[in-house]
Amino acid sequence: MERRLAAILAADAVGYSRMMREDERAALDLLQKHRSEVIDPGIAKHRGRTVKLMGDGLLAEFPSVVEAVNCAAEIQRAMAARNGGSSQGRREMAFRIGVHLGDVIVEDGAGVNIAARLEGIAQRGGICISRQAYDQVEKKVALGYRSLGPQTLKNIPDPVEVFAIQGDGLATSDDRQAIHYCRTADGVRLAYAISGHGPPLVKTGNWLNHLEYDWDSPVWHHFFLRLSRDHMMIRYDPRGTGLSDWDVADISLDAWVDDVETVVNAAGVERFPLFGMSQGCAVSIAYAVRYPERVSHLVLYGGFALGANRRARPKSESGAKRSRH
Repeated sequence: MERRLAAILAADAVGYSRMMREDERAALDLLQKHRSEVIDPGIAKHRGRTVKLMGDGLLAEFPSVVEAVNCAAEIQRAMAARNGGSSQGRREMAFRIGVHLGDVIVEDGAGVNIAARLEGIAQRGGICISRQAYDQVEKKVALGYRSLGPQTLKNIPDPVEVFAIQGDGLATSDDRQAIHYCRTADGVRLAYAISGHGPPLVKTGNWLNHLEYDWDSPVWHHFFLRLSRDHMMIRYDPRGTGLSDWDVADISLDAWVDDVETVVNAAGVERFPLFGMSQGCAVSIAYAVRYPERVSHLVLYGGFALGANRRARPKSESGAKRSRH
């Protein structure tokens, strides 16, 4: 019985049973098309080999977990592009992928089972990887990793710490915005987006940003699109929010100012107008004070000198509250 350290990728098609009930021939043809044109070439490109086919699923072994995760990301990007061009929902097919690094018996072992269970909890078009895989790739593969914490997986006796990669976390880009990642001096991974062309315009982060959701929001989309029309607009998710790292030790004004510096350095801009909204106004002002040579203009909207809990209450308001008691 052969045991060895290996990276295992498990993948299956989402909703395949339903597709088979609706049109068995079309489902089989579509699965075979994606396997032959996307999955099999991707596995071969990254020096992997398919060790088992299981209806709509497969297991592949890789000599490197970096190769396995890169392969998974490329497959999901390709599938997102294919589905984006589909005109009929029934012609779409999406995959879930799990990746694990461990001491495995490739044909039937715990490492294989963990990869398969990780695939089972991944979202449509997403990837879930184990802590063992994450430790090998997080500084080598620039993707957006989100910790899901310890997960209890079926038939796996001990909880497995899991990280998810999905959506813009796959560092996909389109004609409107591209998502990138950088790391601060204290080790926090920040996500930032670049949209449009022209002179730079930097927007500081504010409360509860999310690069992907904000871009698609009916409230903000038209606003960001207009700002990107004549500028290269740079936005980012502050530490603790959106696609940036959530589990961070330092949440402070100084840390937020450091985050701005990290993002603009990663984006390669030297001098730029700085746009702050709401909480982002304080960050913008503090950054401009610290680095005046880099800020050409300071644009502030909806900011405040003191938060609500720090403001002195008007006497009339205080008296009204006492009278109610």
